[in-house]
Amino acid sequence: MLKTLFVFIGGGIGSVLRYLMSGWVYSLWGSNFPYGTLSVNIVGSFIIGFFLTLAEDKFLVTPDIRVFVAIGIVGGFTTFSTFSFETFKLLKNGSFLIGGLNIVVSITIGLIAVWLGSILAALI
Repeated sequence: MLKTLFVFIGGGIGSVLRYLMSGWVYSLWGSNFPYGTLSVNIVGSFIIGFFLTLAEDKFLVTPDIRVFVAIGIVGGFTTFSTFSFETFKLLKNGSFLIGGLNIVVSITIGLIAVWLGSILAALI
């Protein structure tokens, strides 16, 4: 039951951070492309790669802290479901190039961000 509380609290924190960051990015870049969602997913991918590499390879992190950070905060912060919906809308509306670009860029850069986070954590 305690782990569920950690996920709940962390998810709230992550969701608020997602709302603030994506809003900020959209205010900078506009909304012609899902920049806010893309940036949140890239940052979240980096954080999960960094944190879990540290937690698994460098420092012993309690299961409660792992759940709080990885599932709660980062899970609440990242927006894969939003990514999927926005991409679906783009494709449904005939914006195949932008929709396809969103898929390729999100997945490619997300994987690179996880890799970079893991490398940075391994250097610590």
